[in-house]
Amino acid sequence: MNLVVGVGLRAGTSYRELRALVTEAVAAAGGGKVRILITADGRETEPAVQRVAAYLDAELQTVAPAELRRQNVPSPSEQVERLAGTPSVAEAAVLSTGAELVVPKRSSGGRREVRGRATVAVGLLRSAPGYAPAERHVVHRVLAERRDVRRGFVDLPIPDDVLTRVLESAHRAPSVGLSQPWDFLLIRDIATRRKIHDLAAAQRDAFAASLPESRRRQFDGLKIEAILDTPLNIAVTCDAGRGGRHVLGRHADPRTTWFSVAIAIQNLWLAARAEGLGVGWVSFFEPGEVAAVLDLPTHIELVGYLCVGYVDEFAPAPELVRSGWASRRPLSWSVHQESWGKRGLPGAEPTSIVEDAERAAQAEPVRRGPGQVVRIVIGGDPADYLGRAETLVVQLGAKPAADFGVIWRPTDDPVTAVEMGVELVRDLALQGATEIVVQVVDGGEVAPAVARGLRVGASACGVGWRDEPGEMSDSSA
Repeated sequence: MNLVVGVGLRAGTSYRELRALVTEAVAAAGGGKVRILITADGRETEPAVQRVAAYLDAELQTVAPAELRRQNVPSPSEQVERLAGTPSVAEAAVLSTGAELVVPKRSSGGRREVRGRATVAVGLLRSAPGYAPAERHVVHRVLAERRDVRRGFVDLPIPDDVLTRVLESAHRAPSVGLSQPWDFLLIRDIATRRKIHDLAAAQRDAFAASLPESRRRQFDGLKIEAILDTPLNIAVTCDAGRGGRHVLGRHADPRTTWFSVAIAIQNLWLAARAEGLGVGWVSFFEPGEVAAVLDLPTHIELVGYLCVGYVDEFAPAPELVRSGWASRRPLSWSVHQESWGKRGLPGAEPTSIVEDAERAAQAEPVRRGPGQVVRIVIGGDPADYLGRAETLVVQLGAKPAADFGVIWRPTDDPVTAVEMGVELVRDLALQGATEIVVQVVDGGEVAPAVARGLRVGASACGVGWRDEPGEMSDSSA
């Protein structure tokens, strides 16, 4: 059995006393291999703790008092809580690792006035141990604080050893069939970067011209790249043929090759954040044009173009959130339990998107101020409507040709159509929509059901709603 031993002790507890107590508790658990010896922050420096961990050949971990307090221990002590801030150090330390408590806390003997005194609890690890709580916190912190950085780069070179560690982390990424289809082209030459910058500037202008006026004004304040601001650009490429014909796992879904490269980029990004390096991914150019500037072989595809350098700070939130351009999608919207549409976080009772929206609408959300107006046309030929930049066409039939102005929502079920309408307007609200204008072109009952969902979702999000004059509308909404 794999065991974890939690230890609470006073300063100066002797090695002999602690070792005897641990040996007794492990025997009570039925024996096994102690993988982790865990105690409260600060107690890992006690010689007795260090020697017992070495004797057991166990990993010595610590846990913060705040984490200990969160544990529901079976043997609380008011005295321990006064002294340590938690009802039981030993039991809480075991539970913080996710282990099952099998031996509640046991105390060493001795008179009350004797300085050395310890408690021990034992837990059973049903699976391989995770990281210590403090180390888990660092992992989640890196994930939470990763940013797509475009501003605030400082004029400092990146040491070779730091860059090598970052690239090694990227190179450790999982890949389909261990094909490792990525390569990393390091670009420092200013002339090359100026050419790439010009391509990005042209695409920025083209995107700005495609926006409705209100959105264009907001876009003008956004910085989309830092190609010339950083000491290093990295082009991350994909060789789709790497590994030959029989790459394990690729035959059914060739996209896994490109997914592998994307994971390598994420690894690079997280490792860079841990080293204090900012990374910005530039997507404002056509990959083939960049490949031509970089003189890439024709069989090599560009996946990511990254600007890397030290920054003066890491912002508390992504720039698009801080600028009001977009908002994060709540996790609860993205988790489905057992079947599509039954949404809810783990442990929560699943609900439908329509039920959630109706409850939110009853709570009278704060209305959004003037901003982006989106005109939604349900049905019809996109060519008849997409001449206006603010228009989004919802197609309910056969899958249309790819066009970001067309949203494909295929269904012949009015109930599902209502759900699709709710989800569509919620996501538009996260992208800055403050009002929707709806025109129903298709006949039948499905298109009006989508409109019904749009209205419910708009009410829930505080988004304004109005019908396009002169069109078919949903009179039952």
